[in-house]
Amino acid sequence: MRRLIQQHAKIDPDGDRNGDVEQIALRVPAEEVEALLDPLESNFNHVPGFQAFVLSLEAVLPRPTVDKDVSETNDDAKAKKSARIAREELYHDLKELTQPNRLYIVMVIVSTIIAAVGLSRSNATFVIGAMVLAPLLGPTMALALATTLGDEALAKVSLKTNLLGICIATIVALVCGLLLDVDPLTTELAARTTVDFSDILIALAAGVAGALAFTSGVPSSLVGVMVAVALLPPLVACVMLLVAGYPSAAGGTALLLGCNVISVNLAGVATFIVQGVSPRTWWDGERSKRMTRRAIAIWVALLATAILLVWISRV
Repeated sequence: MRRLIQQHAKIDPDGDRNGDVEQIALRVPAEEVEALLDPLESNFNHVPGFQAFVLSLEAVLPRPTVDKDVSETNDDAKAKKSARIAREELYHDLKELTQPNRLYIVMVIVSTIIAAVGLSRSNATFVIGAMVLAPLLGPTMALALATTLGDEALAKVSLKTNLLGICIATIVALVCGLLLDVDPLTTELAARTTVDFSDILIALAAGVAGALAFTSGVPSSLVGVMVAVALLPPLVACVMLLVAGYPSAAGGTALLLGCNVISVNLAGVATFIVQGVSPRTWWDGERSKRMTRRAIAIWVALLATAILLVWISRV
């Protein structure tokens, strides 16, 4: 591969250019992109002007033929078994969702208002719409990826974006709680004032589904994740109930929110590890292992505490 790239691109291994640099286009399956990018970066990262672009191929004409007689190698079978996009693609997709730009702020405000109206009117359609719009899952999955890769910079940005979204949602929910009628006996609010062990299982499953959706490169499936377990409606319900003077019911929604956050993060980290998402270099790998162990220990301890609180509340 190194000899092939040098021959086509006319790049000297010491970094001197022998001529005009050509563009090389290679068509590879999505699950094999990482195996191609890692050696390219290792061998040519020092070369001035070297860049690698990963683009999605929508269609090919004429249609490619598949040779069924070609046997798979061990590397091909392993790549197909992993069935995930490259580390760099995953990092780029999630990093874009951690930017606290104007769109992110507007989406949080709009989804909070929709969730508040849906909860006060006990309208499941509005609540589901808020769950679909809510952008909080992206930064949460980015935090899980940062933990897996040991990327402190991405972790800090993810935390800041999450905290910003939570603060904005809290302020908007506070105003909505003062303007809307809040009845803790309505169906949508009452469903979030009590926590069952099944809620924790659903949150864990949602974290796995969210991580798989990103690693497979199909973010549209996140809609199902947001419907299954949302981070925003429990937060809105908690603030509205607290403002309306129902601290006991608000405590139940706060416990539900905590269980969701803990479970989604823990399941996300575990899923990224199982999917084989890891840093490229061994020194980054050692740092990520330490960071991942500490994070998993913290999330497991918090989950155990949440389970204990759920058991106490049920008793």
